[in-house]
Amino acid sequence: MKRILLIEDEVSIAELQRDYLEINDFQVTMQHHGEDGLQEALQGSYDLIILDIMLPGMNGFDICKQIRAVHNIPILFVSAKKEDIDKIRGLGLGADDYITKPFSPSELVARVKAHLARYDRLAGKQDTGHIMAIHGMTIDTSARKVHINGEEVAFTTKEFDLLVFFVKHPNQVLSKEQLYERNWGYESAADVSTVTVHIRKLREKIERDPAQPKYLETVWGAGYRFNV
Repeated sequence: MKRILLIEDEVSIAELQRDYLEINDFQVTMQHHGEDGLQEALQGSYDLIILDIMLPGMNGFDICKQIRAVHNIPILFVSAKKEDIDKIRGLGLGADDYITKPFSPSELVARVKAHLARYDRLAGKQDTGHIMAIHGMTIDTSARKVHINGEEVAFTTKEFDLLVFFVKHPNQVLSKEQLYERNWGYESAADVSTVTVHIRKLREKIERDPAQPKYLETVWGAGYRFNV
């Protein structure tokens, strides 16, 4: 049974979400305070986290950032904040989806199932022992680890998937739409603009000078190209 951590300060909303998830055979743990939710996320063993943004004690953005430093499991933001900047910020911190309140509980369940299935497919790919080495990077697709100049560097799930996709398609111009469809899919509440956020994050990790990228190049009006 998949385990879900639900961090939501509105008890009635949390209980409704929990009930729908449990009906669909998920095991749900609830936390209503930001700091308590963070500690539970870091100490517990969960398959997915549903995270509100406006929480007492600590906001969801800060919680997401700390969780992402140690875990690659799917994180779904749930919030009444509808501004695009909040969505971009949340996805840029490593969240996998952003659902705006109000929404139907059945939609939440559908999103949860979709992200768990996507995560299981990625984790289940037996590219066992397959090591890709390029530009001082060593990418282990089975362990999902990246070493740059001999030092391990943490990548979120989406950052890792994007990097591997680029490396497997060298010197090809890939549009934002292609990258979005491949790594987020149509069931996601994200939009194509999140690709730009993740490209920036990738450059910060793999480029010597992210402002003047050498490897991950922008092809104006067309997309991006990974040069080898």
